[in-house]
Amino acid sequence: MKKRALVLAAVLLGTAAALAGCGSKTEGKFAGQTLHIYNWGEYVGENTISGFEERTGARILMDEFDSNEQMYIKVANGDAYDILVPSDYMIERLLLEDRLQKLDKSKLTCMDALDPGVTGLPYDPNNDYSVPYFWGTVGICYDKTKVDIKDLEEKGFGIFLDTKYKGDIYLYDSERDSFMMALKYLGYSMNTDNEQELNEAYEFLLQCVNTMEPEIVTDEIIDNMAQGRKALGLIYSGDATYVIAENENMGYYIPETGTNLWSDGMVIPKNAENVDLAYEFINYISEYDPAYDKSLYVGYTSPVTKVNEDLTKEGGEFEGIDAYVPRKGNPNDEVFNYNEDTRKIIAELWSKVKIAASNAN
Repeated sequence: MKKRALVLAAVLLGTAAALAGCGSKTEGKFAGQTLHIYNWGEYVGENTISGFEERTGARILMDEFDSNEQMYIKVANGDAYDILVPSDYMIERLLLEDRLQKLDKSKLTCMDALDPGVTGLPYDPNNDYSVPYFWGTVGICYDKTKVDIKDLEEKGFGIFLDTKYKGDIYLYDSERDSFMMALKYLGYSMNTDNEQELNEAYEFLLQCVNTMEPEIVTDEIIDNMAQGRKALGLIYSGDATYVIAENENMGYYIPETGTNLWSDGMVIPKNAENVDLAYEFINYISEYDPAYDKSLYVGYTSPVTKVNEDLTKEGGEFEGIDAYVPRKGNPNDEVFNYNEDTRKIIAELWSKVKIAASNAN
């Protein structure tokens, strides 16, 4: 997922103070060592790196990627990292290609603290290869002063075809989630490999760009929705958390027809050079204080149960912000599967949608 740091200065000062005494140094074992991490941009807490380096005496070198596919290219070319943080379907691909180490669970101290909603997922049912890092959903961010909740409840993702909101919507430039939206509206699985269903989803998106004058964006949606520039936008839940924290007129809605329940996880590649330090980091980032700092700063849902409870309880920083808490129990929600053939079809069709949008505007 592409992320945005959630800047809440006064709270972060308090969090930084809490983290100052977190843990003890283990310099004797790790002093002078380097941990190489490949992660999404703006996807750690304000104190994550400094806290780990202070504790261990080790150094973190963190490269950043903008997409799972960008990350995959470097991994496939043999670049060595100690930890990767890919999304669900990419973890599945790396597993299928035998690029990941099986985790030594005797070295993991964090698993009991994790929310069962983000463990045991289909791509790694026993968490033999991955430890959750963040999770969330994809939904509709909307301006409550412009959009009637009854329209959302009645139309779901079909609201992106409602001409009442023509010229007042954002689509997210993600082929997977754009097709997810269309497929879910049509009543299909977002993991379908049926070409007729994929073509119907393409026609939905084509109709949208030809009649609704959407703006297709990426990270711009965050500040733009926070400033109320459009009525509606397809958005990741953590970005919606930031928007709602900045603007009380904004809301977040997930249609009952289902959505993408996504997760990103930490994995150790087979060519990792500092495996023991990788375990140290996985355990560290899953402790309460670093996990709290990370989730507060980024805005995405922590896999650590106690962090979620404290951030959303009465008086918590995300109290009343539904976007922060992934929906549970809806059978229509799905996790993306990896299917290279379908990926290519969707990529080609999405390119045609964007060309049509460019021509329409």
